[in-house]
Amino acid sequence: MIYKVYYQDLPDEIPVRERTQSLYVEAESEREVRNKLYDRNYDINIEFVQPLSDAHLNYEKQSEHFELETV
Repeated sequence: MIYKVYYQDLPDEIPVRERTQSLYVEAESEREVRNKLYDRNYDINIEFVQPLSDAHLNYEKQSEHFELETV
């Protein structure tokens, strides 16, 4: 399954919607996503991990910003 991870680049600051970024990770569960990104915890602040349905994934793939992370 593909998950969309919403995060902030500044882990020590309060999240601000305008600075929210996203990345896409393939994993079996949300816990696995968080484990894969554990080494980045000091560099990013994970806000939300969202599983993508097939329809939502197809929509996201149309974006020029869609890139599946390899972690």
